Amino acid sequence: MAEAAQQMETVADMLSLRVLARLLDYPTEELQAAAPEMIEILNAERRLSAARRTALMDWCQRLLEADIMELQAEYVALFDRGRNTSLLLFEHVHGESRDRGQAMVDLMAEYRAAGFELDAHELPDYLPLFLEYLSTRSEAEIGRWLGEIRHILALLTARLEEREADYALVPLALLALIGADDDVAAHRQTAKEEAPDYTAEALDEVWEEEAVRFTADSDQDCALQSAEGRRLAERKNVTQSEAVRVLDPAAPARKH
Repeated sequence: MAEAAQQMETVADMLSLRVLARLLDYPTEELQAAAPEMIEILNAERRLSAARRTALMDWCQRLLEADIMELQAEYVALFDRGRNTSLLLFEHVHGESRDRGQAMVDLMAEYRAAGFELDAHELPDYLPLFLEYLSTRSEAEIGRWLGEIRHILALLTARLEEREADYALVPLALLALIGADDDVAAHRQTAKEEAPDYTAEALDEVWEEEAVRFTADSDQDCALQSAEGRRLAERKNVTQSEAVRVLDPAAPARKH
């Protein structure tokens, strides 16, 4: 009982991580409706500086007031065209190689050991999902995990900043939680000099590469090759009437 109480305290204490996870989700009207709740939670997060809290809260307000179709178009342009700003963590480290498959298996084992259950179609290295998992862990464990992916977060921040996207505020806030927000500076020049991977020409090259690799040796390789397509397909099947909740005590988002 004491252990369960401690775990619930941890979840309640790190609601800000669930807010950050939601801010990286595909925008919906339900997400817009949750903006006031998210602003309230962020305002109470004293691990972040007043300036960072204000920037995140201002963004939530802009999300609330923006046209939903424009938000969705911006999201697709940022995260579903090209890989430089992918929200799949291991794609930045392993690309679509088999090493990524093993890394995902290892991460799945971590989730299961903690009693964190995934739906069948969820990719374990999807950043919003990873943040939801972290929201159930202790501060020490959160710090350890964020420390392990700090280089990915710093590069992702620099790339999103280069595209003048508010979404850069999320990985930057995660870095700030571990005092590593200065890491971004080392990646800004790289992000500035990178050739865009979201242009029609760049996307055509990716499609050609995928066609060559279509004869994968295993079902796992095929699944990895189509990771982006699977996320798009899953998104289309999301029920728009489902309410967005940062934390619903009566119906926890995950088993943990």
